[in-house]
Amino acid sequence: MVKLENAVTARLESFGEKFEILVDPDLAMQLKKGKEVGLAELLAIDTVFKDASKGEAQSPAALNKVFGSTDIAVIAKKIICGGILHLTTEQRKEMREAREREVIEFIARNAINPQTTAPHPPKRIENALIEAKIRVDENKSVEEQLPEILKELKRILPISMQHLQIAVKIGAEHSGRGSATVHRFKVVKEQWQNDGSLVAVVELPGGMKQDFLNELNAVCHGACETKIMQEGKI
Repeated sequence: MVKLENAVTARLESFGEKFEILVDPDLAMQLKKGKEVGLAELLAIDTVFKDASKGEAQSPAALNKVFGSTDIAVIAKKIICGGILHLTTEQRKEMREAREREVIEFIARNAINPQTTAPHPPKRIENALIEAKIRVDENKSVEEQLPEILKELKRILPISMQHLQIAVKIGAEHSGRGSATVHRFKVVKEQWQNDGSLVAVVELPGGMKQDFLNELNAVCHGACETKIMQEGKI
């Protein structure tokens, strides 16, 4: 359960009545976007208020009139999804900074510099966001705003979203541990050879290529062969 001092007000007005609940801002945003959240974690207190700042509870008659129920679970969802979520300036700032970190991490993990085929370090991406004056929207998911962000970033950075398919051959001596590493990624094709060696094709984001190769070489002690089979740019 969210603490009262960390909760924000979600408000819905209907039929001349006000309905307010005190909620966790992050979980409320998730619920507003269609995700399932736990009621115990969402609400600071199991009460629907007429005026939360005064501690004035709404009447059961008003709840039944507008929501057809006095069930807090039913009412809370309708208030959050159909009403207004009041965040403080500081909470909006924190949410925006958190979303910005998600955007930076996603791009660093999935994108590369097409001129060098190396991933861009997170700090470089962060600086480019600032230089391009890109404002990350805390109310949208990374996927929703990524196309527009990439469009703006390309004015500052040479950047390409790539998915690679890498063919791998691991000798019998290290094929067991090597297989475990390979299966941490998306395996497109896999074939065990009669001599105990493993041949596989792995698909992964371009920005993770070096991490994959480093992990593979660490468990195989360099006793493996790799070849980039396919590159798909976005």
